[in-house]
Amino acid sequence: MLELKKNLTSNVYPGRGIIVGKTPDGKNAAVAYFIMGRSENSRNRIFEKQEGGIIIYPFDESKVADPSLIIYSPVRTIDNNLIVTNGDQTDTVYDFVKDGKAFEEALLTRCFEPDAPNFTPRISAMLTFADGDFTYKMSILKKNVGCDECDRFTFDFAAAPGRARFIHTYMGDGNPIPSFYGEPEQVETADDIDEFTKTIWESLNEQNKISLYVRYVSLADGSVQERMINKNQK
Repeated sequence: MLELKKNLTSNVYPGRGIIVGKTPDGKNAAVAYFIMGRSENSRNRIFEKQEGGIIIYPFDESKVADPSLIIYSPVRTIDNNLIVTNGDQTDTVYDFVKDGKAFEEALLTRCFEPDAPNFTPRISAMLTFADGDFTYKMSILKKNVGCDECDRFTFDFAAAPGRARFIHTYMGDGNPIPSFYGEPEQVETADDIDEFTKTIWESLNEQNKISLYVRYVSLADGSVQERMINKNQK
């Protein structure tokens, strides 16, 4: 299990990241989503709350060059499911689950982002709550190194106290940027949402970090705690 702070500080550019796990006391599901950016277009973003989750908007609309890959709802809820992704595939998963279909089925209809030469992977997660606990799945859709085909990987996890899984789009900075590989990394969580939020935010590269959203869901009654930090402030 990797120390979360060390994991984040050792990577100047993990890109966009999803962390899902359970607090050490076993009382809450812990979820985090962050975004980073190198270009002016990518850095011109801000998280805002919406019913059931959050949405990303441009901080300065006059500077938006291409909204197609930067404006989306990364967090949505439906029934007993919490969906977190790094793109508009959030809506794809939502629509499929609404129709009684599976997380995996939804992502079979999607592939990596068309942002050559990086071909950013699409990363996704879904938590399903039942009987005072939860299970979760994670997915990455990435370009095959040897051709233009999309490789799809899905991981199923049981929630264990104090442990989380962390998946992110990039292994570090570069040109093109190297995509994440391997299974989602195992990191630790914290009982206190403010401690968890602070650890993540302060460990992200100062120049490249943009926004962070953290959500704790009580396994006893479903109540929600939320924290949100935006580098850009209105």
